[in-house]
Amino acid sequence: MATARMVSLAKHGGAEVIELIDKELPAPAAGEVQICQTAVGFNFIDIYQRSGMYPLELPTGLGHEAAGVVEVVGQGVNGFKVGDRVMYINAGIGAYTSRRNVSAEKLVHIPEGVSDEVAAAVFFKAMTAQYLVKKTYKVKAGDVVLVHAAAGGVGQILAGWAKALGAFVVGTVGSEAKFAAAKAAGCDAVVDYSKPNWVEEVLKATGGRKANVVYDSVAKTTFLGSLDCAAPFGTVALFGAASGPAPDINPEILNKKGCLFLTRPSVFPHNATAALLQENAKDVFDAIKSGAVKVQIGAKFPLEQAADAHRAAEARKVSGAIIMIP
Repeated sequence: MATARMVSLAKHGGAEVIELIDKELPAPAAGEVQICQTAVGFNFIDIYQRSGMYPLELPTGLGHEAAGVVEVVGQGVNGFKVGDRVMYINAGIGAYTSRRNVSAEKLVHIPEGVSDEVAAAVFFKAMTAQYLVKKTYKVKAGDVVLVHAAAGGVGQILAGWAKALGAFVVGTVGSEAKFAAAKAAGCDAVVDYSKPNWVEEVLKATGGRKANVVYDSVAKTTFLGSLDCAAPFGTVALFGAASGPAPDINPEILNKKGCLFLTRPSVFPHNATAALLQENAKDVFDAIKSGAVKVQIGAKFPLEQAADAHRAAEARKVSGAIIMIP
């Protein structure tokens, strides 16, 4: 029986509630494989769940994605063998661990030319960007696209992918220190959303054109401005809440702002079946190979320092993706 070193939460709260424990891991059940994890991805949803904004049943682990190597294959598993490099994002809470048993239906192979660290750094984020630019709103050449938090892990991927699809991309950031990262990600123009006139600056950057789609992961401090930046019949996709929940609105506002479409999508329903997961993952890995999705690992932390990783993310100290190494 293998031993796993894992994060455990007994209560919701600040980063200090994160604890590391050792736990015996049984052999994988039928349909599962046991993975020795080599890199664990961090996402802002981890903070929301740790803090209780998105409460979890306690006690609980944390984390949604990790890369690793198959160590043991359970009965009835096809398509995976010992030694395969694999990745998952939707195997249930608990990716912050050194070893894990995962249903084979939740796994994808990591292709040659993509490292475990790169896969863990971008897979969840790139799968998020994939449904946003391909399904929530199909970005096409000539579109104006507004990406909030464009220097963040998802924001950089989203901006670069939209640019590769032919859009004019305006990115917003929370401070001037992040302008360079947003520009490097592919933004044609960058605006500081902490400034009171940021909406006017967005319109100035586009020559007065409003956005066909606004991708908003900041929410509380940007949402109402996002509605002002959207073109008539445009889409506002609210897919995160980095600054807190978006304010409540009367639906009639969408009419007055130009018959807008407002949606709150998430990655998991878009990958609810094994077939969808494989299809979308292929799209993501193809985009990485083509250069449409670029990877910037902003920081690495040992798994034992998961609390420090959360603190760094909450303080907006990291530009790019954060990973943890078990």
